Amino acid sequence: MLVPSPPPPPPAPQAADPVQTAALPAWIRNAVPAPLKDARPRVAVVIDDLGLDRRRSERAIALPGPLTLSFLPYAMDLPRQAEAARKAGHELLVHVPMEPLGKGLDAGPNPLDVGVGNDEVLQRLRWDLSRFEGYVGINNHMGSRFTSDAEALRPVMQELHERGLLFIDSRTVARSAGMEMASEYHVPNAGRDVFLDNETSVAAIAAQLAELERVARRTGSAIAIGHPHDVTVEALQRWLKDLPARGFVLVPVSAIVKERSGDG
Repeated sequence: MLVPSPPPPPPAPQAADPVQTAALPAWIRNAVPAPLKDARPRVAVVIDDLGLDRRRSERAIALPGPLTLSFLPYAMDLPRQAEAARKAGHELLVHVPMEPLGKGLDAGPNPLDVGVGNDEVLQRLRWDLSRFEGYVGINNHMGSRFTSDAEALRPVMQELHERGLLFIDSRTVARSAGMEMASEYHVPNAGRDVFLDNETSVAAIAAQLAELERVARRTGSAIAIGHPHDVTVEALQRWLKDLPARGFVLVPVSAIVKERSGDG
């Protein structure tokens, strides 16, 4: 009696072609892989203001991912911090300081300001983008005045387009022109749906996480922005643990940008 031969082993996965990979835009090349889309709502959580407070930044990096971690460019030791975030499975953004509306608000050194001229805006933006590697794009730190000014945004969007980066509008002001200008310059983009911690209390953050889930159920996806406050990190630790059981999928923000642009 002949014994059938065992089936041949499956072909080994082929390594990505480095030439093809290098040709991809940076927001695709640096994106963290996301699960294949199914019927479950998808949520992305962006944590802003990282890099300055090392302890709180490390706590955010230690959260289960993939989160999207946005580092302030004027923080120190950014390459090491960003590499640690990438190794932990998180996606990266540059949290670019932009001019706020309130005169008493401080966006940090060398924000993108209305009225300084395109050359100066580009010089400041390029410095921000030089501080570390591996990011998919930018979102605005403050910026209520700057993102309200379509003309001021033009050199920013042109630069993002040329570099193959995406733009996440933090929506710090209702009349932001960020997404409109990004689309005009063919920059992949999306906007924040929910702020998690404008009020830093356990009850308030829990309510905002519930709102994030409601938006995701209604529209299929939702983007939240929070900060590395101790109470926010603790709330996210609990919430992320049970997220799959509640029927949601956590994804990097690039996955939602891809879906909303019709590429997902």
